[in-house]
Amino acid sequence: MDVIREKLKLLPDNPGVYIMLDKYGNVIYVGKARVLKNRVRQYFHNTPKPEKVMKMVENIADFNYIITSSEIDALALENNLIKKYKPKYNILLKDDKTYPYIKVDMREEFPNFYITRKIKKDGCKYFGPFMGGISCKDILDTVQLTFSVRLCHTAITSKPKRECLNYHIGRCVAPCAGKTDRGEYAERVKKALRFLEGDLREAEELLQAKMLSAAENENFELALDYKNKLGMLSKLEAKRITSLNKAIDADIIAYATNDLYSAVNVLVTRKGIMQGGSNFALDEAHMSDGEALTSFISQYYSNHDAPSEIIVEDFCEKELLQSYFKEKFSKNVEITCAKQGDKFRLLQMAKKNANEYLEKSVDKINHKNDMTVNACRRLQELLGLKAYPRRMECYDISNISGVDKVASMVVFIDGEADRSSYRRFRIKTVEGADDFASLKEVLLRRLDKLGTEEEEKFPKPDLIIIDGGKGQLSAVNEIFVMKGISDIELISLAKREEEVFTLDSPESVRISHRDYSLKMLQRIRDEAHRFAITYFRNIHSKRNLSSVLSEIEGIGKVKRMALLEKFGTLDGIISASVEELSACEGISLQLAQRIKNYLENEL
Repeated sequence: MDVIREKLKLLPDNPGVYIMLDKYGNVIYVGKARVLKNRVRQYFHNTPKPEKVMKMVENIADFNYIITSSEIDALALENNLIKKYKPKYNILLKDDKTYPYIKVDMREEFPNFYITRKIKKDGCKYFGPFMGGISCKDILDTVQLTFSVRLCHTAITSKPKRECLNYHIGRCVAPCAGKTDRGEYAERVKKALRFLEGDLREAEELLQAKMLSAAENENFELALDYKNKLGMLSKLEAKRITSLNKAIDADIIAYATNDLYSAVNVLVTRKGIMQGGSNFALDEAHMSDGEALTSFISQYYSNHDAPSEIIVEDFCEKELLQSYFKEKFSKNVEITCAKQGDKFRLLQMAKKNANEYLEKSVDKINHKNDMTVNACRRLQELLGLKAYPRRMECYDISNISGVDKVASMVVFIDGEADRSSYRRFRIKTVEGADDFASLKEVLLRRLDKLGTEEEEKFPKPDLIIIDGGKGQLSAVNEIFVMKGISDIELISLAKREEEVFTLDSPESVRISHRDYSLKMLQRIRDEAHRFAITYFRNIHSKRNLSSVLSEIEGIGKVKRMALLEKFGTLDGIISASVEELSACEGISLQLAQRIKNYLENEL
């Protein structure tokens, strides 16, 4: 504490970010401050604090800080450092998923429509997100069925191509085959855009007419398809909030807390239609609800497209967030603190959802802690590890008879998978199926990154786990001895009896099968195996793809390359439909059927 007291005296009056460290040097919390001196000192004053903050303060052994030019820059830096260090006591949306959008590439002479989960500033139009029971795929299918626009990425050149199946069944007007001109296609695109913007009337009329026409021609299967699409549009219309302006694009975000855990509910409204909502359980140590909500919003919109308006409660840091969106995303986002009217009622709906989710999530959060952080502590105790194993890495080897040898590295932080840190290796120097030598090669390549510029991407682990027994452990330890590494723990997990081997004893450590620490080791071992097997299969199938396709009549080098580029693996081609195969460059409907027949009969 003497070190901390001295540092507190030197804190500046500037805005910035502070970084709290535990006794092992791990980053456990990152926060932003308008005035660093005032904010950081609050943690060490003898004043009442939220329970989660008190727990975090008990673990602080040191702190650092970074001065920024403004509080906006501090918020942006806080967000980046949270993603980098994944601190234990911060809000961390590691499981946050991105929602699908429909993208229309308006840069093309004949724009195509497709699904994406990434929003870019590229001159294209985006519609969504689609969530809460509204299927993006169904919406896109309706667009094609109704307006006959193209969904493929086929390059349109002056040389007409052969029409694909979609043209023959009336789902596309085939601009790639020269079956329509630019003016006619532009009119179809314009109508499709109006539909995606919320004008459902024209689509309903077209689908109704097509359904009746199909029924009159006794094409009952197609008529049923049109009827189902009309039913989907009715459900979409039912989600429209009639009291709101139809053009409103807003996210409604409510925060609930019991002083130990928190939850956030996000409701999404686009074009006056309620798209659905998501709940997030938070486990953070913020000093105030306003800081917690601000941190959540800055992280959430680093993965999602921000709407023109965000409706929140009045404790949110409104001005800071508006400036943050404008400066960092060049977007004017109105932060509305609703206190009455329709927007307030929407906020109350989100608040009710957040409270209900929090109430139901407490047991789930506690169970998650038992499976992760508490399991790490338990493992440290059972194995006599020198330090808390915050970053754990596990390695596995995969090959068949020494062919296409690969290795996987999976990473768990505080007992949870950190998939962004996973790595894959091709074995380069080992001949034949020698798993011991392969493990040694991979660990040598991995440990060589310590102390170099690459350590930023490959931070030093606290614990390395090897899938295997005493032999594998000894083989890898030779690398540790050779490189003089003594500050990284090394263990192995033998699959048959689930025994844990350490370097400190010739005898294995047997952990109860009901113990969460063993279950955590099994999760990371099984994940390493899955990741290695997946990588091996991809490489193996790609290597065999050309030889398999070359046996099919009509498939030459150009078409093999086109299929490989589009589907990637043999499994991808086998699972593709005739229609999907025929959409590939140079593949006719007849050849697609031949490919399908061959793969089904011969493989």
